[in-house]
Amino acid sequence: MTQHILYARVSTADQTISHQKAQAEAAGFTIDRVVEDHGVSGVNTAFAHRPGGARLLDILRPGDVLVVRWVDRLGRNYQDVTDTIRELMRRGVVVKTVINRMVFDGATADPIQQAVRDALIGFMAATAQAQAEATKEAQRAGIEHAKAKAEGKYLGRKPSFTRAQLDQVRDMLAQGAGHSAIAKETGLTRAVVWRIEGDPTKAEAALAAWEKAPAG
Repeated sequence: MTQHILYARVSTADQTISHQKAQAEAAGFTIDRVVEDHGVSGVNTAFAHRPGGARLLDILRPGDVLVVRWVDRLGRNYQDVTDTIRELMRRGVVVKTVINRMVFDGATADPIQQAVRDALIGFMAATAQAQAEATKEAQRAGIEHAKAKAEGKYLGRKPSFTRAQLDQVRDMLAQGAGHSAIAKETGLTRAVVWRIEGDPTKAEAALAAWEKAPAG
């Protein structure tokens, strides 16, 4: 019997497993079980070396469907993500993403379809790593801002959004949602949504600065 298993990975306290499951169900997926990884880096820890990842490799069977919010939940390292998806397909597992509704199926026999599928795997994995690197750079800038505050320098206005709201805006923008819908769902104003979309790196840096800044 085919299982639909959601793999949910969270690396920060503001991210939640329940949110990823709710997103999948809202997108029409019926989830039979959830396998989780908490506080595990998708950059530094390979999929097979995470508790949840290792468990999945043990329980997934040919014909099963692995659902993830996006490929960045599998990891944020190009080589690891591509190796993981190809290994899952080799085992007869179909990988589906909630965002952008991507489907990676090893049963594809047509060479043109295989080429398109493999190109998409590479592109998505590269995008996940690039986003991780951009976020890391923005966080580094935020730490520098926090240091500046500690030294009595002006840090700038505190962001009007939380980490969870920023992640949700990014997710909904990736799914093509409109600004009004995003504002209603997140509780933010349309102007804030526009600013995040216009310069996501700046939004990340500003939030990181205040997260790292000392209280007082």
